[in-house]
Order: sequence, then structure tokens, then C-alpha cells
Amino acid sequence: MKKNLIILFVIPLISFAQSVKGTFSPAEDFSYAFLYEATPESANYINRGKLDGDGNFEIQLDSTVKPGIYKIVYAVPPEENNFDFIYDGKENVAFNFSNENGVFFTESEENKLWNSYLKSMDMVNQTISNYFAKENSDKKGFNAIFKTLKDTQTGYEELAKDKLVSSFIRANKPYIPSEYEDISTYSKNLKQQYLSQVDFSDYLLQSSSFLVDRVTAYVLNMVENPSNDTYKQHIDDVAAAINSNDLIIKTSLLEMLWKHFSDQKNHEVANYITTNYLLELAKATENNVLLDMVIAFKNTSIGSKAPNFDITSNGQNTNLHQLKGAEHYLLIFWSSTCGHCLDELPKVKKMIADKPNLKVVAFGLENEADGWQKAIKNYPDFIHQIGLDKWDNPVVKTYGVSATPMYFLLSASKIIMAKPYELGDLEVILQGL
Repeated sequence: MKKNLIILFVIPLISFAQSVKGTFSPAEDFSYAFLYEATPESANYINRGKLDGDGNFEIQLDSTVKPGIYKIVYAVPPEENNFDFIYDGKENVAFNFSNENGVFFTESEENKLWNSYLKSMDMVNQTISNYFAKENSDKKGFNAIFKTLKDTQTGYEELAKDKLVSSFIRANKPYIPSEYEDISTYSKNLKQQYLSQVDFSDYLLQSSSFLVDRVTAYVLNMVENPSNDTYKQHIDDVAAAINSNDLIIKTSLLEMLWKHFSDQKNHEVANYITTNYLLELAKATENNVLLDMVIAFKNTSIGSKAPNFDITSNGQNTNLHQLKGAEHYLLIFWSSTCGHCLDELPKVKKMIADKPNLKVVAFGLENEADGWQKAIKNYPDFIHQIGLDKWDNPVVKTYGVSATPMYFLLSASKIIMAKPYELGDLEVILQGL
């Protein structure tokens, strides 16, 4: 009897609720499936499954894995090679995946319902596109199409009652006109109501990729060939749609848009987001990393005047803005302990040998001065300034330097003309001077 009692107490401790399993194809292109719990702030690692020779894996989920949004990461970089799914704590989740066809769920009513809904809505939306493409004015046909759209939405909302997927289906509710509209009126109303059904405070939506996808589609794709003024208006619309109490998700989504435009080197729109939203939001959320990042980008945007700093060169005290005698200045952030820097600086020296109207200002990121003092002897024609405390140096933070070497080409008046990322880019720019 005592032995049986022990077994009864042990089994609950090692019991599993459900599992996540899948098949990746072609199997040879994948090795592991990593499972994460998705939250509005981050993704928390749960477990991983090693794929067998046929591309199959299975991860058992114990009772500590709560209902919510989860993420499968299947390759690197993880931010580009993943997909979300819903776990309700009651169903197994099973799927087939390939890069060509994406994910198809074979178990889990929640996820199968969402996929079915998206497919059905795509079919109706294609019918709407075909209708307007033919410049059709058949009001009877118009009403029939949008009745189908309404019935489809209503039907899936009924099916999703008491399910987690309900949040997504309601948030995706399309604009449905009550009477005939021409393409211009329909497009205008569609745009105006595109964000109106989205509850940005919904925890499930915040944890998934839905909000990012929705906001990205609205800002970037709602209008064909958008101008910067269009982008700014769309960004304002997004900011207005999010409740002022939802500071974390508002900051996250606007930061995502900022990163898009900064990566695209669209300084005008990126700095618009910074000035109108991110500076205030970063302070309100005490996000000092974001605050430093957007300020540094704004300070060093092409067309801005380079932030000033003191220079002690050859026993004379001056600063960047007071330097004279050249048509262009090449500002280099480097370090005597940086292998890439020691490789590239001699090449830069050769590139500028025949350019008397260009001067180099070399700012050394150092923890101590000895190595720097030895290294600068190889570049007697450069204007040198040491920056002690290396990455914590105030000038380094102001310029947003995150790697060395880093280059800025300045005009005679110290306006930033170019920010070449690699030595090859710098060479091309210098050849044009």
C-alpha cells in the first residue's frame, strides 16, 4: 500500500498537460524548434525540440505553461524566422511548416479557426478588389458582396465565442458599408476605420505580432506611393488610436516605426517620430536606452550640425566647430585596442593623401592613454582627441557610437554630409570629393 501511495503522489508532479508538435520541410533545412512564451515586453524561453530525420519534433507542455500567445523560432535571425500561435491550455497544437507555404495547423481549434477566418476574408476581399477593378456600378452586386463580408465576419465571431482567438477576429473586423459607395469613398472610409476595431490594450494582441502587422500595414501600405507628409499623418493616426494609458505598447509600436524609417535612412520621418512622440514616451516610461538612441540619431542625422566637443591638439585648446582651413572634415571614432580600426586607419590615410582640402579628426575611445599615444604617432596629420571612459564617454554617447571605426563626413561648417557604414562606402564617397 505504501508503494502505491508514493506512485500516486509522484505522477501529478511529472504529468504533462498538452504538447506542441510539428513537421518542418524540407527536413534538412531545419534543426531545432525553439518555444517561447510571448508577452508585450519580451519573449520568455520555454523549451526546444530537436527535429528528427523527417523534420518532426514534439515538446511536452506541463501545467506551468499557461494559456496565451506562444512563438516558434526555427532559424536565425530569430526576429525574422518565427511565427505566433495560440495556446488555450486545453488543446494540443500541431502544424506543418515550410518557408514556401508558411504554417498550416493540423491540431488546435483556436489556430485552425484563425487560419480559416483569414483565408475566408482574403477570398471576399479579392472579390471586392475585382468588383472595383472593373469600375462596376452594379449596386445589387455591391450589396451582395458586402453582405457576404458581413455574414463571414459575423459567422466567425460566433464560432470564436469564449475562445482566445475571438480577440483577433474582432480586432480584424473590416469596414462594411451600409449602402453603395464608389471606390474613392470606400477607400476613404476603409482607411478611416482601419484601426477603429483594434483594442490596443488587449494583452493577447499586445503579445502577438498582430499589432505590429496592423500598424505597419496602415502606415506603409494604406496609400500607394506615400510621401513623407503621408507617413507623418499615418503615424499621427496610429498615436491617436492608442489610449494614452497604454504607454508601453504605444512606445513599442512607435519605436518599431522609428526603427523602420531610421533603417531606411529617412531621417525626416524618423526624427518626426522622435520629436513628436518618442522623446516624451521614453521619459515617461523611464526607457533611457531608447532615449539615448533616438537623441543620438537625431543629433547625427544627415543635414544636422555635428555635435560639438572640445579638442586639445598640439597643446592648443579648441573645439570641433572652431576648426578651420578645410572644405571637408572626416570625423572618425576609433580605438587603439580595436583590430578593425588598426586595419582601416592606414587605408584611410592613403585615401586622403591627395586631398589637401580634407582634414581628419580622430576621436579615440580609450580606457587609458598609453596605447593611444603610441598609435597616434602613425598619423601625424590627423587632428587627435582622446575620449577616456571609452563607451561611457559623453561624446561617444552623444554620437550614438556603438561600434568602431565609425565615420562621419562633415562640411566646412560641420554639417553632417554622409555617414558611411563601411570602409568601401567611405572610399566611394571620398572619390567624389
